[in-house]
Amino acid sequence: GHMVERKKMKQWSLRITAYADRLLNDLEIIDWPNSIKEQQKNWIGKSSGLTINFKTNSDLDIPVFTTRPETIFGTTFLVLSPEHKFVKKLTSQKQKEKIRKYQLLCSKKTELDRIANINSVSGEFTGSYATHPFNNKRIPIWVSDYVLSNYGSGAIMSVPGHDLRDFNFAKKFNLKIIQVISDRNSQIKEGPYLERSGKMMNSSFLDNLTSSQAVEKVINLIVKKKLGFISINYRLRDAIFSRQRYWGEPFPIYYKNNIACLVPKKDLPLKLPTINSYLPTNDGAPPLARAKTWKYKNQYDFELSTMPGWAGSSWYFVRYLDPNNNNEFVSKKSLDYWGNVDLYIGGSEHATGHLIYSRFWTKFLYDIKLLPFLEPFKKIINQGMILGESSFIYRIKGQNSFVSYNLKDKYNTTKIHVDINYVEKNILNIKKFKNSANEYKSAKFILENGQYICGKAIEKMSKSFYNVVNPDSIIDQYGADSLRLYEMFLGPLTQYKPWNTDGISGVFSFLKKFWNLFYLNNEFYLTDTPPTNEENTILHQTIKKISDDIESFSFNTCVSTFMITVNKLKKLNCRKTQILEPLVILLSPFAPFICEEIWNKIYPKESIFHSKFPKYNEAILVNQEFDYPLSINGKKKFNITLNKDFSNDKIDENDGLK
Repeated sequence: GHMVERKKMKQWSLRITAYADRLLNDLEIIDWPNSIKEQQKNWIGKSSGLTINFKTNSDLDIPVFTTRPETIFGTTFLVLSPEHKFVKKLTSQKQKEKIRKYQLLCSKKTELDRIANINSVSGEFTGSYATHPFNNKRIPIWVSDYVLSNYGSGAIMSVPGHDLRDFNFAKKFNLKIIQVISDRNSQIKEGPYLERSGKMMNSSFLDNLTSSQAVEKVINLIVKKKLGFISINYRLRDAIFSRQRYWGEPFPIYYKNNIACLVPKKDLPLKLPTINSYLPTNDGAPPLARAKTWKYKNQYDFELSTMPGWAGSSWYFVRYLDPNNNNEFVSKKSLDYWGNVDLYIGGSEHATGHLIYSRFWTKFLYDIKLLPFLEPFKKIINQGMILGESSFIYRIKGQNSFVSYNLKDKYNTTKIHVDINYVEKNILNIKKFKNSANEYKSAKFILENGQYICGKAIEKMSKSFYNVVNPDSIIDQYGADSLRLYEMFLGPLTQYKPWNTDGISGVFSFLKKFWNLFYLNNEFYLTDTPPTNEENTILHQTIKKISDDIESFSFNTCVSTFMITVNKLKKLNCRKTQILEPLVILLSPFAPFICEEIWNKIYPKESIFHSKFPKYNEAILVNQEFDYPLSINGKKKFNITLNKDFSNDKIDENDGLK
């Protein structure tokens, strides 16, 4: 409930803007989802246009960046951001108090608040005017919070005939509206327009031109008359690197005569001092200001801000390659062997944070010749979220009574999330629920067939929805391998997948079947008997399918394949080492605990994870048999199975048809 006011403060920042073009162009050389690439492109926000100078009655030129220079003939006023450096100089004596109050009001809004509602506009007139560069008419200069100081030059030429927010502003403050004749795509259809821009030039200057032709003609004219220059603008801003917190890496900076100086290497690492509180000081200084004696050489003040978390997270994967090297950042040998990250699996929410910072950081390390690669992560996969199954109970309004799901329509009820730990197979454990809170101890329940049936829905797993599945309880009941396999079995890696605890029993049953392949009469048993062609075919088909699906990250189909294979081998009563040993290795990345235990029975002194992943034999996968149709009196009656080595001299007359 406290009022927040935005104030400028000195901050350390990293010049990510110097890398904007490279960050944009190098998106083409990495295998990332298009959605993340688009997010980064929009975040960088490259736009080509013109910077046009508007002269004022205060001998100041206001630079304005625009991507629509052809609409300059529709400009009827200028708008500056409340923070613009010229506001103070351009504000007349009469308007000073109004502008001051308006700036204070704007300082209490976030940027999101300022741009969120396109129909809500506010502003104040500075009392000054600019000169239109083509017709020399006076145009008023206003201040409004819908113009942001960190985009372009913090000033816009308003063309209310072509921009909705400019239009709303002009309507509110009764300002002139002009529409450029050639812009037939304008979304501003409301009128009447007081002037037409073609008449401003005493000619149909832009008539009968396409949009691109109009842009080119205006750009050439503005540049030729030296009214402005071609420029490129970015939405991307330099990355603020300071944090007013205690926890974080201290900056190795001290101040001597107000000049920032680097702490010498011999005095590093700089460690955090002990303080009595981690809160900022009463005057708003960072927590480190509480350490009164924390000074370089007991004389010079250290920088009191700390670095952000991404100071480390942007590059730490590189240090993992050579973590014990005390002489260099990372050795060439380690870099040559490992290179950059082949596969990054993570959420898309990091697109404009960690992922773009890490790309920038890697390019900087490349520039100073510490890394041989330009991009940190070759390929990215965004994993899908696992959704939870929420349970609901229905409270009769105004009462401490709850009605079962199928009876709820007979009463006026409120739907309430209930902890899924109190629900089993959609039935509420009333005793557990009553004991969960004092207010429920005296609750009454209207049941159906003696049970309270809950409602259910698939939602994001969240503590607020009481639908978070605790993996510890799943592991206690089914084992860690069952949990791992079931998560993979739920669906494709990149898709959202609903969790259903009841479904894990199928995976649990599969693992028991797999285990029983190795046991006979409760004794571990394998035979060295050579496998049949059918058993070999089943194994090598499985190796090929699992190998292909792992490469395509199709883990759910891998689990399906394992289930099919185990069922086939069980029917054949296969207990042969040459078949089951490779199968254990195949399954081990998916179910490591059960596979390690089985392997220990075969090779007591070895770990399965030192074994080689099996390869399939293409020749075995070629089907050696085929179905041959037989007809009697011109009608097909049945098929017989023949081997591909079939030849006349191999037919035995005793094998004839009966």
